[in-house]
Amino acid sequence: QVQLKESGGGTVQAGGSLRLSCAASGSTFSRYRVAWFRQRPGTDRWFVAAMDWRDREPFYTDLVKGRFTISRDNVNNTVHLQMNSLKPEDTAVYYCAATSSAGYYRAQATYGYWGQGTQVTVSS
Repeated sequence: QVQLKESGGGTVQAGGSLRLSCAASGSTFSRYRVAWFRQRPGTDRWFVAAMDWRDREPFYTDLVKGRFTISRDNVNNTVHLQMNSLKPEDTAVYYCAATSSAGYYRAQATYGYWGQGTQVTVSS
């Protein structure tokens, strides 16, 4: 029902910033809960941030709270993740995800739609 494509990844020095984007198509995207996850080689895919279609406060993992900001533009069907004060441990492939169903916001299984991922590398 929805297709997602991430962009904006790259290499940045520690302390720098990147802005990831996730373009959505196929459905009424404003009705979907959206999230960002990240995965390092050989590790699990972990929750980063989430936002629903209502005017509720977004959720963040403690590892990024205060540094990352998730936002959405329903007119342009786009989700963003602004990443500031980046650290080497933020290095990972970042995935955009979406769901039209209820579920625990931190769980991968909650989200039925995923993008291909975009690589973020933070050098020291």
